[in-house]
Amino acid sequence: MAPAYSRCPVGASTQGRVKAAPSMDRYEPLRRRTIALVGLMGVGKSSVGRRLASALNLPFRDADVEVEAAAGRSIPEIFAAMGEPAFRDGERRVIARLLEGPPHVLATGGGAFMNDETRGLIKERAVSVWLKADLDILARRVGRKDSRPLIAGKDPMEVLKEQAAVRYPVYAQADVIVETGDAAHHVTVGQVIEALTIYLGEPSE
Repeated sequence: MAPAYSRCPVGASTQGRVKAAPSMDRYEPLRRRTIALVGLMGVGKSSVGRRLASALNLPFRDADVEVEAAAGRSIPEIFAAMGEPAFRDGERRVIARLLEGPPHVLATGGGAFMNDETRGLIKERAVSVWLKADLDILARRVGRKDSRPLIAGKDPMEVLKEQAAVRYPVYAQADVIVETGDAAHHVTVGQVIEALTIYLGEPSE
C-alpha cells in the first residue's frame, strides 16, 4: 500500500497525545470542516470523494457536476462554446458558493486549486487533501475516456507531465498529501481518513 501522509507522517509517534474514549465518535473531528480533494485528472477525486463522504456520513459535492448544473451544459460544451477562461470563472464562483455551505466532501477539478482566490477560500474554509499518483497510472486511466477537453487529440502523458510541472508546487500547499499508488478506491479512503485523523489530531503550535 502506498503511504499516506500529512505534515506529520502516518505512523509517526503519538506519544503524549490524549486518546479519545472508546465511546466517542472518532470521525467527529473530520466533520467539522469541508474536506476538499485536489489533484490531477484521473487520480480519483470524485470516486474517492463519494466513498469518503459515505464513510464519514457527510454530503458529497463534485465541483465539475455543479459547474455543469449551473451552466446548463457539459464541461466539453462549455470549453467548446466559451473556452477555458469562462469555465475557470464559473468553477471559481461555484466552489466559493459550495464552501459557504455546511461541511461536506468536495471533489475539485484539476485546475481549481491553481486559482489564487479559490485556493485562499479552501485554506480558510476547508481542509485540503492532495491525492497524488504516478503519472503513468493517471495516463492509463484518463486515456480510457475521450470526454476530457484538456487531453482531446493529445498524448495524455505529455499533458499530465506539463500539468505536473506547473501544478505540483501548488498542490504541495495542501494541508494533507496522500500518495494513492494504484490502490483500490476503498483503500485510498482509508489512507485519507488516517492522514486526516493525524493532521486534525495534532495540537496547534
